[in-house]
Amino acid sequence: MATAQKKKKFRGVVIVAPERCKGCAICVEFCPTGAITMSDKFNSKGYHYPEFTYPDKCTGCGLCGMYCPDFAVYGFREKIAEGE
Repeated sequence: MATAQKKKKFRGVVIVAPERCKGCAICVEFCPTGAITMSDKFNSKGYHYPEFTYPDKCTGCGLCGMYCPDFAVYGFREKIAEGE
């Protein structure tokens, strides 16, 4: 017997401002789902910055933004419209 999969009512979103980042990777370390990884790219200051690599894993908990000392990253929950 197959179980019905619960439909998600929201999705997690992470916004990154690469130019504010100093490459400390605190957001990556504190992301409980591993949705954020460090990029191979550099910002204009020469730092690697995080990328929102795995959106399907993100819960929108916001820990990335709470721990970011430079306000370069923030996460939130976005409501999914009916039918998506």
